[in-house]
Amino acid sequence: MSAFADWLRDFRELHERARRGALSAGEDSTYQANRDELARAMLAAQRLTLKPGEKARRALRVAKALQLDLEINGTRLRTLTLDVSVSGFSTILARPPVLGELAKVTLRLPGSAALACLASITDVKHQEGSVRISAQFVDLPPADRERLELFIIDTVLGMFAA
Repeated sequence: MSAFADWLRDFRELHERARRGALSAGEDSTYQANRDELARAMLAAQRLTLKPGEKARRALRVAKALQLDLEINGTRLRTLTLDVSVSGFSTILARPPVLGELAKVTLRLPGSAALACLASITDVKHQEGSVRISAQFVDLPPADRERLELFIIDTVLGMFAA
């Protein structure tokens, strides 16, 4: 077995215990360090696929369709995320919101309570018949941020055979 496969197996075990809240104090610091290491490696891989003019991400982002309810300027919309990170998300809308506008966000995570917070519209890209928007979470509570990060790590781990 390769060193990476061994590391990944050990990390999966730590991650599962972290999801159950069953890490000891020493394991918690090891888990956090390994989680950061995995995120840095995945971000480095994502940077390799950047197109000219694209900015590098600061937070690990995964392509995942999650139910997303938005309220923007009094209008309620239900859509799906294209991708999500602990810092924000992107989605497709029929009409463009105003750059910098705040949206009330409810993001549904599988098997978990929905996350609710505000997000600021940070990018609007016009496409044929729609717009792709990106938004940054403004006031995501730390406990919800941790739940989202666990979900993102679950998604990354799902990319590797067990």
